Amino acid sequence: MQNQRVSLVLFIAILVILAGCVGSGLSNPTHTSSPPASSTTSTPSPGSLNVHFINVGQSASTLVVSPTGETMLIDSGDWRDDGRIVLQYLEQHNITRIDHLVTSHADADHIGGNAAVINYYETQANGIGAVYDPGIASSSSTYQRYLDAVERHDVTLYKTQAGDNIQFDGATVSVLAPPSPYIANKERNENSIVLKVTHGKTSFLLPGDAAQQEEQYMLEQQTPALNSTVLYAGHHGSRSSTGDAFLDTVTPQVAVISSAYDSQYGHPHEETLSRLAARNIPTYWTAVHGTIVLESTGKQITVKTQAAVPTNPQSLRSASPIEPGDTAPLTARTTITVNTTGGSATASPTTTATPTPTVSHSTGSLEITEAHADAAGDDADNLNDEYIVFKNTGNAPLDLSDWQLRDAAGHSYTVPRGTTLRPGEQVTVHSGSGENTTSDLYWNSGQPIWNNGGDTVIVVDTEGTTVLRETYE
Repeated sequence: MQNQRVSLVLFIAILVILAGCVGSGLSNPTHTSSPPASSTTSTPSPGSLNVHFINVGQSASTLVVSPTGETMLIDSGDWRDDGRIVLQYLEQHNITRIDHLVTSHADADHIGGNAAVINYYETQANGIGAVYDPGIASSSSTYQRYLDAVERHDVTLYKTQAGDNIQFDGATVSVLAPPSPYIANKERNENSIVLKVTHGKTSFLLPGDAAQQEEQYMLEQQTPALNSTVLYAGHHGSRSSTGDAFLDTVTPQVAVISSAYDSQYGHPHEETLSRLAARNIPTYWTAVHGTIVLESTGKQITVKTQAAVPTNPQSLRSASPIEPGDTAPLTARTTITVNTTGGSATASPTTTATPTPTVSHSTGSLEITEAHADAAGDDADNLNDEYIVFKNTGNAPLDLSDWQLRDAAGHSYTVPRGTTLRPGEQVTVHSGSGENTTSDLYWNSGQPIWNNGGDTVIVVDTEGTTVLRETYE
C-alpha cells in the first residue's frame, strides 16, 4: 500500500468544519501517488544509520539519518518551545534538508515545532521533501499553524497508515500503525504512526504515543514485525504503554524514554520502569542521559549519550537531570551486537561447557576464573553474590576501559575507564551495587543477570571484537 497524498484544501476545510471536535478524521484522499524522489541517491550505502533521540523535555523529537545522508524528522518537540531546541540541534548537525517530516500524531507536545521547521527549511534551507500524518485532526492552534505552513509552502502531505512504507535510502521504513479504519474511537494517541526502521540486522521501533489498544492491535496484526533491537518507549514511558505482552514480543535489547525529569505526568511511570527492569533491558532516559544517539552499522549499535548514567531502569531517577537543549558533547557508552533476526540475542543450546578461551589482546590475555551465578539465598536479594571473576593471564597490562561484558540475552555492562589489569591480577564484576575499586566492579543491575542453569559470558573490546566468549552450565 502506498502513502495517500492528501489535498491541503480538503484537509484544512475538514479541520475548519470539525473545529472543536478533538480526534476528527479526514475524508478519503483525492488521489494517491508514490512519495517524491529523495534529495539523495537511491543506492544503499554500507555506512551507518544514526538515530538521534533529542532531549526536548516533556515532548518528543527523533532525527534519523541514513547512511547516505537522507533525513527523517519524527515529531518536533513541545509547542511552548516552538521548535527552538530542535532547530538548534538540526543546525548544529548541519542538517540542510528534511527529506521526510513525520507527525506521529497531532498532540501539541509532538508537533510543537512543525510549523517552525517547515517555515525555516522552506525559506532558509533546502526544503521539506514530504510530510506524513495519520490523518486525525486536532482543534489546537499549534496544529492549525502546522497545516498553514504545509499549505503556504505547498509541501506534499501524505495520510499515512499501517501497510505503508516510506522510501528511505539505506534502510527500510515500515508503517505498522495506525490501522484503517482507526481504533479507540479515533483517539489520537491510540492512532499514532508507528514506524519500524531496519538497517541490516538492526531495527528501531518508534511507536509515538501508542498505548494499550494500539499495542494490542499490533500484537494481533503485526506480531512478526514487532521484534526489534531498540524500543522507543511509547507515550514517554507511561504505564499505559510498553505493556508486558508487547515487551515480550518486541524483545528489545535497549529501550529509550523521552520525557522531562520533573514531568507533570510522572513520566516515566514506575510500572513501566519495573517492567523494563524485570527483563534486564538497559534503558536510556533523555532527562538524565541527555540527547541519545544510536549509530548502527547494520550489525552493531553504538550508544552515545551526553551523561554517563547507569541504565538500570530503577536507578534512573537517582541521576541528575540534564536541561533540554544542553549542548554537551556525546560520548560512546556501549556497543550492542545483534543476532540475525534483529532482535534480542539468544543463547545457542549447548550440552557441554565451552573451554575457557585465552584470547590475546595487546599481549594481554583475559580468562574467567569463576562464574558464580547462583547467589546464596534469593538471587534477587543478594545480587553482589552473583559475580564473574576475570584474570589477566598474559605478560603485559590489559586495559579494559569501555569494554563490554554481556550475557547471552544481550544485557550489557560497560567497564569503567581506567580499569587495567596487570599480569596475574583479577577483577570481580558483581551484578549488584557498590563502590568500584581496583578489584571489584558493580553492574548496578537491580535484577539477576546470570542464569543459574547456564549462560554465556561475552566480553567485547572497544573495536567490537569479541575478546572472550565462554559458556558455563
